[in-house]
Amino acid sequence: MGRVARICIQSLLKVVNSGLGMVGIAMILYALWMLRVWLRYLQSDTASIPWFIYTILGLGVTVCVIFCSGHIAAETANGCCLYIYMVFVFLLFVLEAAVTADVFLNRSWEEDFPEDPTKNFDQLKHFIRKNFDICKWIGLTVVAIQGLSLLLAMILKALGPHSERYYESDDDYLPDRVPLLKNYVPSQSYAVNDHVNNGSWNTRIHSKGSR
Repeated sequence: MGRVARICIQSLLKVVNSGLGMVGIAMILYALWMLRVWLRYLQSDTASIPWFIYTILGLGVTVCVIFCSGHIAAETANGCCLYIYMVFVFLLFVLEAAVTADVFLNRSWEEDFPEDPTKNFDQLKHFIRKNFDICKWIGLTVVAIQGLSLLLAMILKALGPHSERYYESDDDYLPDRVPLLKNYVPSQSYAVNDHVNNGSWNTRIHSKGSR
């Protein structure tokens, strides 16, 4: 039963974590498109750095790294990988919460960001204000995906790794973890050999005595 539950949680975590991967890929494609437009209409080599484009690109790459770590953690069910994945998702939560709090609590939040020479930041703000309901649901969906990924990772960590993976083998080799099992009994094949040797030795002694 525990094995079936572990497999189900792993599959769910992979599916939910794929949502983060899609978000990261979409951010990277959006940043590359903005960079292409910016380079096409660039008139001066001394123009200021388009920080907004590089920020979106960096966030997209970060989300993709989190997606890869989550897929590895779900596949291996390793405690260390799951901890790293949960830390990444938690830090992403903190970053999103900080930005959201600054936007809603600080009226002059736009002054906290430097001027964007590409004007893409202003276009994004205008698009969000014009389609606030759609953007709100998209944001809530992304947050829900992150929360569900974190919850599934915690459940998978509590279930532990696949213990059967180390013992279902036809080889005579036994890994180092086998002696840690509670009901593990070491092999006593040598005792049988000793018994056979002692029996043959006694038979020889008796045959010589009878002669």
